[in-house]
Amino acid sequence: MKRTMIVAGVLVLGAGAVMAQQEIAVQQDNLMRAIAKNQYGVLQKMSKGDIPFDKKAADQAIAAIEADVAKIAKTFEINPKQDVVDATYGSSPKIWQNKADFDSKIPPVQKAIADVKGKITNVASLKAAYTAINDRCNDCHETYRVKLK
Repeated sequence: MKRTMIVAGVLVLGAGAVMAQQEIAVQQDNLMRAIAKNQYGVLQKMSKGDIPFDKKAADQAIAAIEADVAKIAKTFEINPKQDVVDATYGSSPKIWQNKADFDSKIPPVQKAIADVKGKITNVASLKAAYTAINDRCNDCHETYRVKLK
């Protein structure tokens, strides 16, 4: 009876640890999705003419990206050691093998955002802003994001 209780307890603890790891991975994925929603769903679509130019929407997207980028280092402190179930992209283990380099990729994104914030007045300035921010994002994605599917 004691063995059964011990085994059951270990299984519950193990399942709890797996669920906690998945929760961390989901938080990381949600943060990246929020950034992508504004970067690609607003700025890129507007810059390509897929949706009409809207200065207010562009400024709101930039502000949201700025706020979310500031959360990256903290959100990626812990390696969940697993990917989100059915996710298209995941985090490379390289993030936690070289966390200082990963974290060093954040300030250039913040600088690119600061450089364009409040300066988007038309589609041409939006395209330049989108490219500047996206290029800095890709500096990190090339090393620290993996395609899962």
